[in-house]
Amino acid sequence: MNKRLFVAACTIGVLTLTACGGGQGDGGSANGEVTLKLVAADYGDKASNSSTLYWKDVAQRFTAAHPKIKVDVQVINWNDIDSQVKTMIQSGNVPDVLQTGGYADKVADDLLYRADEVLSERTRANLIDSFAQAGEVDGTQYGIPFVSSARAFFYNKQVFAKAGITEAPKSWDELKAAAEKIKAKVPGVTPYALPLGPEEAQGESLIWELGNGGGYTNPNGAYTLDGKANVEAFSWLKSNLVEPGLTYANPATTDRKTAFADFAAGKTAMLNGHPSLIQMSKDGKVDYGVAPIPGRTGALRSTLGVADWTMAFKDGGHKEEVRAFLDFAYSKENTLKFDETYNLMPVTEDTLQEMTTNGRHKDLEPFFALLPHAVFYPLGDTTWDAVSAEIKKSGGTAVDDPAKVLGELQKKAEAAVADQ
Repeated sequence: MNKRLFVAACTIGVLTLTACGGGQGDGGSANGEVTLKLVAADYGDKASNSSTLYWKDVAQRFTAAHPKIKVDVQVINWNDIDSQVKTMIQSGNVPDVLQTGGYADKVADDLLYRADEVLSERTRANLIDSFAQAGEVDGTQYGIPFVSSARAFFYNKQVFAKAGITEAPKSWDELKAAAEKIKAKVPGVTPYALPLGPEEAQGESLIWELGNGGGYTNPNGAYTLDGKANVEAFSWLKSNLVEPGLTYANPATTDRKTAFADFAAGKTAMLNGHPSLIQMSKDGKVDYGVAPIPGRTGALRSTLGVADWTMAFKDGGHKEEVRAFLDFAYSKENTLKFDETYNLMPVTEDTLQEMTTNGRHKDLEPFFALLPHAVFYPLGDTTWDAVSAEIKKSGGTAVDDPAKVLGELQKKAEAAVADQ
Protein backbone atom coordinates (compact mmCIF):
# COMPACT_ATOMS: atom_id res chain seq x y z
CA MET A 1 0.00 0.00 0.00
CA ASN A 2 1.48 3.41 -0.79
CA LYS A 3 2.28 5.74 2.07
CA ARG A 4 -0.68 8.04 1.44
CA LEU A 5 -3.18 5.21 1.67
CA PHE A 6 -1.34 3.70 4.62
CA VAL A 7 -1.65 6.90 6.61
CA ALA A 8 -5.12 7.66 5.41
CA ALA A 9 -7.22 6.27 8.19
CA CYS A 10 -5.23 7.42 11.21
CA THR A 11 -7.12 8.03 14.57
CA ILE A 12 -9.77 7.16 16.59
CA GLY A 13 -12.57 7.10 16.54
CA VAL A 14 -14.61 8.63 16.52
CA LEU A 15 -16.35 12.17 14.96
CA THR A 16 -18.95 12.93 12.32
CA LEU A 17 -20.55 16.07 10.88
CA THR A 18 -23.30 15.63 8.40
CA ALA A 19 -25.08 18.42 6.69
CA CYS A 20 -28.30 17.74 4.91
CA GLY A 21 -28.22 20.52 2.36
CA GLY A 22 -29.99 20.47 -0.94
CA GLY A 23 -29.53 22.55 -4.05
CA GLN A 24 -28.37 26.15 -4.03
CA GLY A 25 -31.85 27.49 -3.68
CA ASP A 26 -32.51 25.48 -0.54
CA GLY A 27 -29.86 27.26 1.50
CA GLY A 28 -30.39 30.86 0.40
CA SER A 29 -33.00 33.55 0.90
CA ALA A 30 -34.17 36.74 -0.69
CA ASN A 31 -32.34 38.94 1.83
CA GLY A 32 -28.99 37.34 1.10
CA GLU A 33 -28.97 35.01 4.08
CA VAL A 34 -27.61 31.51 3.62
CA THR A 35 -28.30 28.43 5.72
CA LEU A 36 -25.56 25.82 5.69
CA LYS A 37 -26.63 22.25 6.31
CA LEU A 38 -24.24 20.47 8.64
CA VAL A 39 -24.45 16.80 9.65
CA ALA A 40 -22.17 15.27 12.31
CA ALA A 41 -21.74 11.93 14.03
CA ASP A 42 -22.39 11.73 17.74
CA TYR A 43 -19.38 11.09 19.96
CA GLY A 44 -21.29 11.26 23.20
CA ASP A 45 -22.49 8.21 25.10
CA LYS A 46 -25.48 10.01 26.63
CA ALA A 47 -27.65 13.07 26.04
CA SER A 48 -25.66 15.23 28.45
CA ASN A 49 -22.48 14.95 26.35
CA SER A 50 -23.98 14.52 22.89
CA SER A 51 -22.04 16.19 20.09
CA THR A 52 -25.26 18.05 19.33
CA LEU A 53 -24.47 20.39 22.23
CA TYR A 54 -21.00 21.14 20.89
CA TRP A 55 -22.04 21.79 17.30
CA LYS A 56 -25.03 23.95 18.20
CA ASP A 57 -22.75 26.09 20.35
CA VAL A 58 -20.25 26.42 17.50
CA ALA A 59 -23.06 27.25 15.07
CA GLN A 60 -24.55 29.87 17.40
CA ARG A 61 -21.23 31.64 17.93
CA PHE A 62 -20.42 31.47 14.22
CA THR A 63 -23.73 33.06 13.25
CA ALA A 64 -23.21 35.77 15.87
CA ALA A 65 -19.99 36.66 14.03
CA HIS A 66 -21.52 36.11 10.56
CA PRO A 67 -25.18 37.18 10.84
CA LYS A 68 -26.06 36.33 7.23
CA ILE A 69 -24.88 32.70 7.55
CA LYS A 70 -26.93 30.34 9.66
CA VAL A 71 -26.03 26.70 10.32
CA ASP A 72 -28.61 23.92 10.56
CA VAL A 73 -27.05 21.18 12.70
CA GLN A 74 -28.02 17.51 12.51
CA VAL A 75 -26.15 14.95 14.62
CA ILE A 76 -26.55 11.23 13.82
CA ASN A 77 -25.33 8.21 15.76
CA TRP A 78 -22.51 6.16 14.30
CA ASN A 79 -24.71 3.17 13.54
CA ASP A 80 -26.92 5.18 11.19
CA ILE A 81 -24.67 7.88 9.78
CA ASP A 82 -23.50 6.00 6.67
CA SER A 83 -26.94 4.91 5.54
CA GLN A 84 -28.60 8.25 6.28
CA VAL A 85 -25.97 10.24 4.41
CA LYS A 86 -26.27 7.85 1.46
CA THR A 87 -30.03 8.46 1.43
CA MET A 88 -29.49 12.23 1.61
CA ILE A 89 -27.22 12.14 -1.41
CA GLN A 90 -29.48 9.84 -3.43
CA SER A 91 -32.52 12.04 -2.70
CA GLY A 92 -30.74 15.27 -3.60
CA ASN A 93 -30.80 16.45 0.00
CA VAL A 94 -27.02 16.92 -0.08
CA PRO A 95 -25.12 18.33 2.90
CA ASP A 96 -23.05 21.48 2.65
CA VAL A 97 -20.67 20.09 5.25
CA LEU A 98 -20.29 16.50 6.38
CA GLN A 99 -17.96 15.14 9.02
CA THR A 100 -17.72 11.37 9.10
CA GLY A 101 -15.41 8.40 8.75
CA GLY A 102 -14.72 8.39 5.00
CA TYR A 103 -14.60 10.67 2.01
CA ALA A 104 -13.11 8.81 -0.97
CA ASP A 105 -16.39 7.51 -2.41
CA LYS A 106 -17.70 11.07 -2.53
CA VAL A 107 -14.58 12.08 -4.42
CA ALA A 108 -15.21 9.29 -6.93
CA ASP A 109 -18.69 10.71 -7.53
CA ASP A 110 -17.28 14.24 -7.96
CA LEU A 111 -19.36 15.60 -5.08
CA LEU A 112 -16.76 17.47 -3.05
CA TYR A 113 -14.87 20.72 -3.11
CA ARG A 114 -11.10 20.47 -2.92
CA ALA A 115 -9.73 21.34 0.51
CA ASP A 116 -7.96 24.39 -0.86
CA GLU A 117 -11.30 25.71 -2.10
CA VAL A 118 -12.95 25.68 1.33
CA LEU A 119 -10.06 26.29 3.74
CA SER A 120 -7.97 29.42 4.03
CA GLU A 121 -4.22 29.07 3.55
CA ARG A 122 -3.75 29.71 7.27
CA THR A 123 -6.09 26.87 8.27
CA ARG A 124 -4.53 24.46 5.77
CA ALA A 125 -1.04 25.30 7.02
CA ASN A 126 -2.16 24.52 10.57
CA LEU A 127 -3.13 20.93 9.71
CA ILE A 128 -0.54 18.34 10.75
CA ASP A 129 1.11 17.33 7.48
CA SER A 130 0.64 13.57 7.74
CA PHE A 131 -3.09 13.97 8.35
CA ALA A 132 -3.52 16.51 5.55
CA GLN A 133 -1.75 14.09 3.18
CA ALA A 134 -4.02 11.32 4.40
CA GLY A 135 -6.97 13.30 3.04
CA GLU A 136 -5.68 13.06 -0.52
CA VAL A 137 -6.99 11.07 -3.44
CA ASP A 138 -4.59 10.90 -6.39
CA GLY A 139 -2.51 13.73 -4.93
CA THR A 140 -5.37 16.18 -4.30
CA GLN A 141 -6.73 16.80 -0.82
CA TYR A 142 -10.48 16.52 -0.36
CA GLY A 143 -10.76 15.04 3.11
CA ILE A 144 -10.10 17.49 5.94
CA PRO A 145 -8.98 15.70 9.12
CA PHE A 146 -10.92 16.69 12.21
CA VAL A 147 -9.82 14.44 15.07
CA SER A 148 -7.54 11.47 15.47
CA SER A 149 -7.42 8.54 17.79
CA ALA A 150 -5.68 5.24 18.37
CA ARG A 151 -6.52 1.98 20.08
CA ALA A 152 -4.84 0.52 23.14
CA PHE A 153 -5.54 -2.33 25.56
CA PHE A 154 -7.52 -1.38 28.69
CA TYR A 155 -7.73 -3.60 31.76
CA ASN A 156 -9.39 -3.37 35.17
CA LYS A 157 -6.63 -3.41 37.80
CA GLN A 158 -8.97 -4.36 40.65
CA VAL A 159 -10.38 -7.35 38.75
CA PHE A 160 -6.86 -8.40 37.79
CA ALA A 161 -5.81 -8.29 41.45
CA LYS A 162 -8.79 -10.41 42.52
CA ALA A 163 -7.92 -12.96 39.84
CA GLY A 164 -4.25 -13.04 40.79
CA ILE A 165 -3.06 -11.47 37.52
CA THR A 166 0.02 -9.30 38.01
CA GLU A 167 0.51 -7.67 34.62
CA ALA A 168 -1.27 -6.95 31.37
CA PRO A 169 -1.21 -9.82 28.86
CA LYS A 170 1.16 -9.41 25.94
CA SER A 171 0.12 -12.36 23.77
CA TRP A 172 -3.18 -14.02 22.86
CA ASP A 173 -2.32 -17.03 25.00
CA GLU A 174 -1.68 -14.76 27.99
CA LEU A 175 -4.96 -12.95 27.31
CA LYS A 176 -6.82 -16.27 27.24
CA ALA A 177 -5.14 -17.39 30.47
CA ALA A 178 -6.08 -14.11 32.15
CA ALA A 179 -9.67 -14.45 30.91
CA GLU A 180 -9.89 -17.97 32.33
CA LYS A 181 -8.66 -16.80 35.74
CA ILE A 182 -11.17 -13.95 35.76
CA LYS A 183 -14.04 -16.25 34.86
CA ALA A 184 -13.06 -18.65 37.65
CA LYS A 185 -12.25 -16.14 40.40
CA VAL A 186 -14.38 -13.04 39.63
CA PRO A 187 -17.84 -14.35 38.71
CA GLY A 188 -20.26 -11.90 37.13
CA VAL A 189 -17.52 -10.09 35.18
CA THR A 190 -17.14 -10.65 31.43
CA PRO A 191 -13.42 -11.37 31.01
CA TYR A 192 -12.97 -9.82 27.56
CA ALA A 193 -15.38 -7.47 25.78
CA LEU A 194 -15.46 -8.31 22.07
CA PRO A 195 -17.63 -5.73 20.25
CA LEU A 196 -18.16 -7.05 16.74
CA GLY A 197 -21.55 -5.43 16.20
CA PRO A 198 -22.14 -2.91 13.40
CA GLU A 199 -20.71 0.03 15.34
CA GLU A 200 -17.20 -1.41 15.70
CA ALA A 201 -16.86 -4.55 13.58
CA GLN A 202 -14.43 -2.94 11.16
CA GLY A 203 -12.16 -1.74 13.99
CA GLU A 204 -12.13 -4.72 16.36
CA SER A 205 -11.74 -7.10 13.42
CA LEU A 206 -8.72 -5.28 12.06
CA ILE A 207 -7.05 -5.16 15.48
CA TRP A 208 -7.23 -8.94 15.82
CA GLU A 209 -6.17 -9.50 12.22
CA LEU A 210 -3.16 -7.24 12.68
CA GLY A 211 -2.30 -9.28 15.75
CA ASN A 212 -1.81 -12.30 13.48
CA GLY A 213 0.07 -10.45 10.76
CA GLY A 214 -3.03 -9.95 8.63
CA GLY A 215 -5.06 -6.94 7.60
CA TYR A 216 -7.54 -5.61 5.07
CA THR A 217 -5.11 -5.07 2.19
CA ASN A 218 -1.76 -6.28 0.92
CA PRO A 219 1.24 -3.97 0.27
CA ASN A 220 -0.14 -3.21 -3.19
CA GLY A 221 -3.46 -2.03 -1.79
CA ALA A 222 -5.53 -5.02 -2.94
CA TYR A 223 -8.16 -6.33 -0.52
CA THR A 224 -7.25 -9.48 1.43
CA LEU A 225 -10.30 -9.78 3.68
CA ASP A 226 -10.26 -13.58 3.53
CA GLY A 227 -6.50 -13.94 3.77
CA LYS A 228 -5.12 -16.91 5.71
CA ALA A 229 -3.97 -14.76 8.65
CA ASN A 230 -7.43 -13.17 8.97
CA VAL A 231 -9.26 -16.50 8.89
CA GLU A 232 -6.83 -17.83 11.52
CA ALA A 233 -7.45 -14.79 13.75
CA PHE A 234 -11.22 -15.32 13.74
CA SER A 235 -10.80 -19.04 14.20
CA TRP A 236 -8.72 -18.35 17.29
CA LEU A 237 -11.38 -15.99 18.65
CA LYS A 238 -14.09 -18.57 18.05
CA SER A 239 -12.23 -21.42 19.73
CA ASN A 240 -10.51 -19.54 22.54
CA LEU A 241 -12.82 -16.72 23.61
CA VAL A 242 -16.34 -17.15 22.20
CA GLU A 243 -16.99 -20.89 22.61
CA PRO A 244 -15.43 -21.08 26.12
CA GLY A 245 -17.67 -18.21 27.26
CA LEU A 246 -14.83 -15.77 27.95
CA THR A 247 -16.54 -12.92 26.09
CA TYR A 248 -20.08 -11.91 25.19
CA ALA A 249 -22.43 -14.67 24.11
CA ASN A 250 -23.23 -12.79 20.88
CA PRO A 251 -20.26 -10.57 19.98
CA ALA A 252 -21.59 -10.04 16.44
CA THR A 253 -24.52 -8.07 17.86
CA THR A 254 -22.59 -6.26 20.61
CA ASP A 255 -21.62 -2.67 19.88
CA ARG A 256 -18.65 -0.68 21.14
CA LYS A 257 -20.93 1.57 23.17
CA THR A 258 -22.08 -1.44 25.19
CA ALA A 259 -18.52 -2.71 25.70
CA PHE A 260 -17.27 0.70 26.84
CA ALA A 261 -20.20 1.18 29.20
CA ASP A 262 -19.64 -2.28 30.68
CA PHE A 263 -15.96 -1.57 31.28
CA ALA A 264 -16.74 1.77 32.90
CA ALA A 265 -19.26 0.00 35.15
CA GLY A 266 -16.77 -2.69 36.17
CA LYS A 267 -18.75 -5.37 34.33
CA THR A 268 -15.95 -6.42 31.99
CA ALA A 269 -12.23 -6.71 32.65
CA MET A 270 -10.44 -6.24 29.31
CA LEU A 271 -11.04 -4.65 25.92
CA ASN A 272 -9.45 -2.64 23.15
CA GLY A 273 -10.41 1.00 23.58
CA HIS A 274 -9.71 4.52 22.43
CA PRO A 275 -9.06 7.61 24.59
CA SER A 276 -12.73 8.42 25.24
CA LEU A 277 -12.79 5.37 27.53
CA ILE A 278 -10.43 7.15 29.92
CA GLN A 279 -13.01 9.64 31.19
CA MET A 280 -15.75 7.03 31.17
CA SER A 281 -13.58 4.83 33.38
CA LYS A 282 -12.86 7.70 35.75
CA ASP A 283 -16.55 8.57 35.95
CA GLY A 284 -17.26 4.92 36.80
CA LYS A 285 -14.46 4.92 39.38
CA VAL A 286 -12.68 2.07 37.60
CA ASP A 287 -8.99 1.69 38.41
CA TYR A 288 -7.82 1.04 34.86
CA GLY A 289 -4.52 0.36 33.14
CA VAL A 290 -3.49 0.98 29.52
CA ALA A 291 -1.01 -1.21 27.64
CA PRO A 292 -0.06 -2.15 24.07
CA ILE A 293 -2.53 -4.47 22.35
CA PRO A 294 -1.72 -8.19 22.72
CA GLY A 295 -0.77 -9.97 19.51
CA ARG A 296 -0.57 -13.65 18.73
CA THR A 297 3.05 -13.97 19.84
CA GLY A 298 3.56 -10.75 21.80
CA ALA A 299 2.51 -7.15 22.30
CA LEU A 300 1.92 -5.29 19.06
CA ARG A 301 4.30 -2.52 18.11
CA SER A 302 1.53 -1.10 15.95
CA THR A 303 -2.01 -0.08 16.74
CA LEU A 304 -5.15 0.81 14.86
CA GLY A 305 -5.18 4.50 14.08
CA VAL A 306 -8.28 6.38 13.04
CA ALA A 307 -9.01 9.83 11.71
CA ASP A 308 -12.43 11.30 11.19
CA TRP A 309 -12.98 13.69 8.35
CA THR A 310 -14.77 16.83 7.32
CA MET A 311 -15.75 17.41 3.70
CA ALA A 312 -17.66 20.07 1.80
CA PHE A 313 -20.17 19.30 -0.95
CA LYS A 314 -20.40 21.34 -4.15
CA ASP A 315 -24.15 20.84 -4.64
CA GLY A 316 -25.29 23.84 -2.59
CA GLY A 317 -22.84 26.24 -4.21
CA HIS A 318 -21.96 27.80 -0.86
CA LYS A 319 -18.18 27.69 -1.18
CA GLU A 320 -17.42 31.03 0.45
CA GLU A 321 -19.86 30.49 3.31
CA VAL A 322 -18.45 27.01 3.93
CA ARG A 323 -14.92 28.43 3.95
CA ALA A 324 -15.92 30.96 6.59
CA PHE A 325 -17.54 28.27 8.72
CA LEU A 326 -14.69 25.78 8.46
CA ASP A 327 -12.08 28.40 9.29
CA PHE A 328 -14.12 29.19 12.39
CA ALA A 329 -14.67 25.53 13.31
CA TYR A 330 -10.94 24.79 12.96
CA SER A 331 -9.84 27.56 15.32
CA LYS A 332 -7.86 26.38 18.36
CA GLU A 333 -10.68 27.40 20.70
CA ASN A 334 -13.10 25.01 19.02
CA THR A 335 -10.84 22.08 18.18
CA LEU A 336 -9.31 22.08 21.66
CA LYS A 337 -12.75 22.06 23.26
CA PHE A 338 -13.88 19.10 21.15
CA ASP A 339 -10.70 17.11 21.68
CA GLU A 340 -10.77 17.66 25.43
CA THR A 341 -14.49 16.91 25.71
CA TYR A 342 -14.15 13.51 24.04
CA ASN A 343 -10.53 12.65 24.92
CA LEU A 344 -9.49 12.62 21.28
CA MET A 345 -6.19 13.62 19.74
CA PRO A 346 -5.73 16.68 17.58
CA VAL A 347 -4.93 17.07 13.90
CA THR A 348 -3.90 20.72 14.02
CA GLU A 349 -0.48 22.02 15.06
CA ASP A 350 -1.65 24.69 17.51
CA THR A 351 -4.01 22.33 19.35
CA LEU A 352 -1.38 19.59 19.50
CA GLN A 353 1.11 22.00 21.04
CA GLU A 354 -1.48 23.16 23.56
CA MET A 355 -2.44 19.62 24.57
CA THR A 356 1.15 18.46 25.01
CA THR A 357 2.20 21.45 27.11
CA ASN A 358 -0.76 22.46 29.25
CA GLY A 359 -0.37 19.54 31.69
CA ARG A 360 -3.98 18.40 31.38
CA HIS A 361 -3.44 15.35 29.17
CA LYS A 362 -1.04 12.95 30.88
CA ASP A 363 -3.63 10.20 30.43
CA LEU A 364 -3.22 10.51 26.68
CA GLU A 365 0.55 10.01 26.70
CA PRO A 366 0.31 6.25 25.96
CA PHE A 367 -1.81 7.04 22.90
CA PHE A 368 0.51 9.78 21.68
CA ALA A 369 3.32 7.21 21.94
CA LEU A 370 1.38 4.57 19.95
CA LEU A 371 0.10 6.85 17.20
CA PRO A 372 3.35 7.05 15.16
CA HIS A 373 3.20 3.26 14.78
CA ALA A 374 -0.48 3.13 13.82
CA VAL A 375 -1.89 1.10 10.95
CA PHE A 376 -4.86 2.58 9.16
CA TYR A 377 -7.95 1.69 7.19
CA PRO A 378 -7.50 2.07 3.40
CA LEU A 379 -9.49 5.27 3.56
CA GLY A 380 -8.03 6.78 0.39
CA ASP A 381 -9.43 3.87 -1.62
CA THR A 382 -12.63 4.99 -3.31
CA THR A 383 -14.29 1.65 -2.54
CA TRP A 384 -13.51 1.69 1.19
CA ASP A 385 -16.79 3.23 2.35
CA ALA A 386 -18.77 0.51 0.58
CA VAL A 387 -16.47 -2.26 1.81
CA SER A 388 -16.44 -0.87 5.35
CA ALA A 389 -20.24 -0.80 5.37
CA GLU A 390 -20.32 -4.49 4.44
CA ILE A 391 -17.82 -5.34 7.20
CA LYS A 392 -19.94 -3.45 9.73
CA LYS A 393 -23.03 -5.29 8.55
CA SER A 394 -21.78 -8.88 8.64
CA GLY A 395 -18.11 -9.00 9.57
CA GLY A 396 -18.77 -9.85 13.20
CA THR A 397 -20.42 -13.12 12.23
CA ALA A 398 -17.00 -14.36 11.15
CA VAL A 399 -16.62 -15.69 14.71
CA ASP A 400 -19.27 -18.25 13.75
CA ASP A 401 -17.85 -19.34 10.36
CA PRO A 402 -14.59 -17.49 9.61
CA ALA A 403 -13.78 -18.84 6.14
CA LYS A 404 -17.33 -18.49 4.80
CA VAL A 405 -18.05 -15.00 6.11
CA LEU A 406 -14.66 -13.54 5.21
CA GLY A 407 -14.85 -15.21 1.81
CA GLU A 408 -18.20 -13.56 1.13
CA LEU A 409 -16.83 -10.19 2.21
CA GLN A 410 -13.84 -10.61 -0.09
CA LYS A 411 -16.15 -11.26 -3.04
CA LYS A 412 -18.10 -8.08 -2.24
CA ALA A 413 -14.87 -6.09 -1.97
CA GLU A 414 -13.66 -7.40 -5.33
CA ALA A 415 -17.04 -6.57 -6.87
CA ALA A 416 -16.81 -3.02 -5.51
CA VAL A 417 -13.37 -2.63 -7.08
CA ALA A 418 -14.62 -4.01 -10.41
CA ASP A 419 -17.57 -1.59 -10.42
CA GLN A 420 -15.61 1.59 -9.73
